[in-house]
Amino acid sequence: MTSSSQGPLRKLTARGRDEAHRAASALELFFDLCFVVAIAQAGIQLVHSVAEAHAAEGILNYAMVFFAIWWAWMNFTWFASAYDNDDALYRVVTLVQIAGVLVLSAGVSRAFEDHEFLAILVGYVIMRLALTAQWLRVARSSEGAERTMALRYAGGVLLCQVGWLGLLVLPEGGRPWVFLVMAVLEMCVPLYAEKDHPTTWHPHHIAERYGLFTIIVLGETIAAATVAVKSGFDESDVLDELVPIAAGGLLIIFAAWWIYFVVPIHGHLRSSKQAFVWGYGHYLVFASAAAIGAGLEVAVEQAIGKARISTLAASAAVTLPTALFLLTVWALHARHFKVGTAQQLVLPTTALLVICCSFLGDWAVLTAGVVMAGAVAVGTTLTARTAAQENEDGGDSGDSGESGGSRQAAPVV
Repeated sequence: MTSSSQGPLRKLTARGRDEAHRAASALELFFDLCFVVAIAQAGIQLVHSVAEAHAAEGILNYAMVFFAIWWAWMNFTWFASAYDNDDALYRVVTLVQIAGVLVLSAGVSRAFEDHEFLAILVGYVIMRLALTAQWLRVARSSEGAERTMALRYAGGVLLCQVGWLGLLVLPEGGRPWVFLVMAVLEMCVPLYAEKDHPTTWHPHHIAERYGLFTIIVLGETIAAATVAVKSGFDESDVLDELVPIAAGGLLIIFAAWWIYFVVPIHGHLRSSKQAFVWGYGHYLVFASAAAIGAGLEVAVEQAIGKARISTLAASAAVTLPTALFLLTVWALHARHFKVGTAQQLVLPTTALLVICCSFLGDWAVLTAGVVMAGAVAVGTTLTARTAAQENEDGGDSGDSGESGGSRQAAPVV
């Protein structure tokens, strides 16, 4: 669907869930790319906090900032999956949302260093008001239960913006509680709005959008780690300490990509309840994937003597988010496609082993990368054996459609 096919302005009506060949648009890809700026800023500040031995404070600020980034991205993604008509007004409002995320990005450093959330709040409000305008367009173009749903979304989003003002007016000690309460309320808005009329999001489109954003986050992780290693090469002679970190980091990221994309998850997204759990759970997937890159930067800074933390703490900055990524991907993706206890235990066991690698000193990151690569190999072998056994037993032709195909396509998780 293009804006030229039906004129520059038209009704914002729902698209079909069974629409064939639904793919991400160029505008959606541009939208994702601009969000990388905010993710990169949050990662940089997390690195500084952890390297300066302020890990607890840095992680808290990172969680708050990343929620604002992720929630704005997620709301646009699900809205676009159901209502993208690609007309001129839709494009302009989406570009306004992009401007909002750039304003948010500009305020990330002040949020971490001075606990000043004004710029972040302004950017977030810009994005959310633009989304509210889109929901009001839907309400104007619809009737009945769908119109009620759209108005609930618009009203809920606006009311939440009032609550976020607490980050500006309350004492610093109360801000984490404001964040917690408002985050819960924000996540309740879709549940309330869609309780009588769910949106017509497209499973293949949603799975693709989340997958593309995962690629972007992992790409940012590789870029951050590469810059850190390059700086280490330029400023010191500890090549023997940096090579294991670089090699281990690449193995971790490559394995993370393999593990995430090995499962055709769109087949699991059959209901709004499943979709809500899966979509909300990706906060941890995205946040941990981005944090792996920050952890690799911390490990490099510690190796060249710039970080004020121990080797154990620097190693944990890599292994802990890696383990969280593994456990979350297992909970959201892998467990729905695995057969037998051995296959189900691959990722949880790998997560535990990766955490244990934290205590291996200068070899922690490299060993964690080898463990991740081993998980890929073990998962592939187990799935191949299961498939061979099924072939020997004659298989089950009635189950070869979705679940059988999914198992063959899921060799590592």
